[in-house]
Amino acid sequence: MMNIGGLTGSTLASFLLTALVIEMTPGPNMTYLALVSATDGRRAGFMTVGGVTLGLAIIGAIAAFGVAEAIQASDILYGILRWTGVLFLLYLAWDGWKSSAVTTATEGEGRYFARGLITNLLNPKAGVFYIAVLPTFIAPHLPPVPQAMTLTAIYVCVGALVHSTIVMLAGTLEPVLNDPRRETIVRRVLSVLLALVALWFAWSTAPT
Repeated sequence: MMNIGGLTGSTLASFLLTALVIEMTPGPNMTYLALVSATDGRRAGFMTVGGVTLGLAIIGAIAAFGVAEAIQASDILYGILRWTGVLFLLYLAWDGWKSSAVTTATEGEGRYFARGLITNLLNPKAGVFYIAVLPTFIAPHLPPVPQAMTLTAIYVCVGALVHSTIVMLAGTLEPVLNDPRRETIVRRVLSVLLALVALWFAWSTAPT
């Protein structure tokens, strides 16, 4: 039977399916990637995916050291992280609404990577996954660190695959949007959707 990092094949398959379902659930990453790729092109989209992927990896490493759990246990720290994330998403929505293809092309592609990274680092739901969902797949009778590292790597890879697929699909619209009028309409529609996602994010991450 396949055994990777102390995890059996059945455990790995179950976790892979769980990670895929979670990443395919509409959220801030998916909406922002669609906005960037459809209006600014696939290159900008893949730069954003790079930032998002690094963010997921960093949060996984932080969770391994218990920092994410400490944040989750503190209402104040969790609230600061949560509302900072909401405000940043609203800022991205506003920036997308007022931007144009000309201005975004001249601002440098590094900003897409940075925004993808910041969006994930300010996402408390990612930390919750690492401290609430991931540990349920770890066998208690085996060393936890190799298992956690293996599961984190799988989750990051699944996220990168799903996000890259979104970029490819949304990027097909970019050539159609060469007309400034169409580009502006689509950009603003997606920006409104991102703002709505930010409000949903604020509601769904509220402490119960």
